[in-house]
Amino acid sequence: MARIKGAVATRKRRKKTLKLAKGYFGAKSKLFKTAKEAVMKSGQYAYIGRRLKKRDFRKLWITRISAAAKLNGMNYSTFMNGLKKSGININRKMLADMAVNDAKGFQALVKTAQKALAK
Repeated sequence: MARIKGAVATRKRRKKTLKLAKGYFGAKSKLFKTAKEAVMKSGQYAYIGRRLKKRDFRKLWITRISAAAKLNGMNYSTFMNGLKKSGININRKMLADMAVNDAKGFQALVKTAQKALAK
C-alpha cells in the first residue's frame, strides 16, 4: 500500500496562514515561517485588545458621567450612590449617552439622586 502524503493539507494550512498575513511588512507576508510567527503574535494582540477595549469604554463612560455630574454640582461617586439608593438601575453606557445627548434628562437624574441622599 502506498504511503499517503500530506501535501494537500500542508499547502492548505500554509495558504491560510499566508492569507492571514497579507499586508504585513516585508518577509512577514511572504515567507511561511515568519508569517506564522507574525500571525500568532497578531492573534495575541487582538485577543488582548478585545479585553482592553471594554476597559477603555468603561473609563470613557465614567469620565463623561463625572463631567456631567460636576456641571450639576455633584461628584461621580455621590451621584452613583444616590442613583443606587433611589433604586434607579441604569448602566454607565446609557448614563454617558444621556450626559452627552440629553442634558435635561441627566439633570433630572441628578435631582433624583440628591433627593435620595437627603433622606
